Amino acid sequence: MGPVRLTERQEDLAIAAAGLLGGLLLLAFGAYDARPGLPVWAVALPLAAMAALELVRRRWTVWTVCLGGVLFGVAVYLGSLMATLLMYTDLLYAATLYGPPRMSKVLQLTGAASTLVLSGLTWRYGSVPGALLVAVFCGLVFLAPVWTADLLRRHRDRAEAEWLRAEQTALLAELDRRGAVAAERARMARELHDVIANHLSAIAIHATGAQAVARRQHRERDEPLVEALAVIRENSVQGLAEMRRMIGLLRADDPEEPSVAPRLAALDVLLAQAATAGRAAGLSFELAEAGERGELPAPLELAAYRIVQESLTNAVKHAAPGPVRLRIRYGERELEIVVESAHRAGEGRPVPGAGAGLVGMGERAQLLGGEFAAGPAGETWRVRAVLPRAAGGERS
Repeated sequence: MGPVRLTERQEDLAIAAAGLLGGLLLLAFGAYDARPGLPVWAVALPLAAMAALELVRRRWTVWTVCLGGVLFGVAVYLGSLMATLLMYTDLLYAATLYGPPRMSKVLQLTGAASTLVLSGLTWRYGSVPGALLVAVFCGLVFLAPVWTADLLRRHRDRAEAEWLRAEQTALLAELDRRGAVAAERARMARELHDVIANHLSAIAIHATGAQAVARRQHRERDEPLVEALAVIRENSVQGLAEMRRMIGLLRADDPEEPSVAPRLAALDVLLAQAATAGRAAGLSFELAEAGERGELPAPLELAAYRIVQESLTNAVKHAAPGPVRLRIRYGERELEIVVESAHRAGEGRPVPGAGAGLVGMGERAQLLGGEFAAGPAGETWRVRAVLPRAAGGERS
């Protein structure tokens, strides 16, 4: 069995009980010095009061040391009892160790002053040896506990400071490690986006173009060349969708959190974010859905979500004050997205990089074999995308 560990409350109770029982034992054997004619209880009362102060020596340090000093003076006047003296020194020790930082200086000043006054009075009205004995006694009572607790408190504070410094160093090292991991993941994401994703996009676009040429030449779908082009295009589109999800995972803020592909079921969150961002510009957002959503292929749902996201972002950036209407129609063979917002020439809020989002939305629709159009229609800016529901399929 290991050593028994007491709580702070139990430790204070043990000290108080030991002091009280020890004092009573000394009183029972008559090991005390009292004024002639005083009853025993006159010496026992300061003892009991000092033991009661031991119970709150950590919480009320200022009050316990002040009341303890008064009780110590009364005990010395009525009768000298070693247990009362030792408990008072413990109160001085606890006040220095657990009290406010300035308590050490205050107790050292008062202890030194008490020592000088008492030894000076003894020297003035007594003898030099008596004054030296009083000075040593007062130093042991008033100053030794304070110096001991002050030294222990400094060591404790230094240990806590070193522990905090070690924790800060470990935290900085962890932040540096996470920063290095994030930088490496970002570099990998850039490489995947700039090299592999672009190649897959080029393959899909060229395959789509080759299919368009084959259709103009009235080639049959079951021809080996047409079938090969369809397989190439479908695999490249699916690979591109997986590549974009991988890039999103690498660029995630928390690498330990799995990256979840965005879904159209989260459009309410997207609209709420857009409404918050566009409230200052006088924009309001509306959503209307028609048809049965059903099961949508992952590339189609990802492309639709990104088109809606980019359209709402463009509305927040450029639209004039007014409603922004989002309509989604789930057909049997295709999914139609229409975003309309107020548009007046010269009243938009131009920002750098305008136009890149429209190009990206057009590419997403083209990779899925769909249609995309965006532009002003009178006082309305209209974005329309039609995407086939078949994964990588073509609209007939």
